[in-house]
Amino acid sequence: MAEAKKQKHFVLVHGSNHGAWCWYKVKPQLEAAGHRVTALDLTASGIDMKKIQDVHSFYEYNEPLLEILASLSADEKVVIVGHSLGGLSLALAAEKFPHKISVAIFLTAFMPDTKHQPSYVVERFFERIPSGEWLDTQFSVIDSSNPSRKTLFFGYSFLTLKLYQLSPPEV
Repeated sequence: MAEAKKQKHFVLVHGSNHGAWCWYKVKPQLEAAGHRVTALDLTASGIDMKKIQDVHSFYEYNEPLLEILASLSADEKVVIVGHSLGGLSLALAAEKFPHKISVAIFLTAFMPDTKHQPSYVVERFFERIPSGEWLDTQFSVIDSSNPSRKTLFFGYSFLTLKLYQLSPPEV
């Protein structure tokens, strides 16, 4: 007799300029397969009303993810999936809660190494992309006293031509 598949709990972590909404096609498919799914909004993302200018650390940005992991029962483990910048969130979560994570899936995501600060991979990425490739993406410094606190906002042209060019328009 074939062993029944064990239900898993998936925690889905979005990337930059996104929110839980970006998993709208993945979440129901996993649920239809019998899994529990939590798609969350990180701080100042999705429907979270906090402004990015009011987020002062990467840890604070990731509090919703860390709170979910902290709330799990002692014997519960989750599968965490992170896309893009969400990969750095997965790395932080795995460092803080290794006993709560059965596997971390980096889905076309940034993955830090063990030699550098986590931001290193993002900085190298931005150095390699020619500025013209960003089209109408807006880059800004959040805090003039700390120029390393930067943000970006994807513009319409960038979204339609570079990120979602293979997605059909929905009405």
